[in-house]
Amino acid sequence: MIREVKDTDFEGLMELYMQLHDNPMPEKSHEMMDLWKRILEDKNHHIIVAEVDGRIVSSCVCVIIPNLTHHQQSYAFIENVVTAEDCRNQGFATACLNYAKELAEKENCYKMMLLTGSKKESTLNFYRKAGYNSEDKTAFIQWL
Repeated sequence: MIREVKDTDFEGLMELYMQLHDNPMPEKSHEMMDLWKRILEDKNHHIIVAEVDGRIVSSCVCVIIPNLTHHQQSYAFIENVVTAEDCRNQGFATACLNYAKELAEKENCYKMMLLTGSKKESTLNFYRKAGYNSEDKTAFIQWL
């Protein structure tokens, strides 16, 4: 099942995120839960998950960004695309990205942008197959 995250999904999502850049399991602190609540309440912040037998096996984040250019059309930003290692190559991430595209189209976005830190050709080809290209724009990152 592909759906947006619910408030009860915190632990399942954090377990999946541990496979994203080898993140440690975060402490369920007051600050962390406040952040979780803010994300859930933000109408432009969408965490999309693929769930199998009650387990979150894949996810991506889609943020809709209001915009004053391009006829005031918003754009979508995709991040944190991850699939559990034992569930890869089964179409879950593609389904999450397709759900994000449907959200972006519903919000009348004129483009979607996706950043990845991966240099693996298989990952880059996955994004190309999903309809993204690395030719139109150049991304620059400044770490803070």
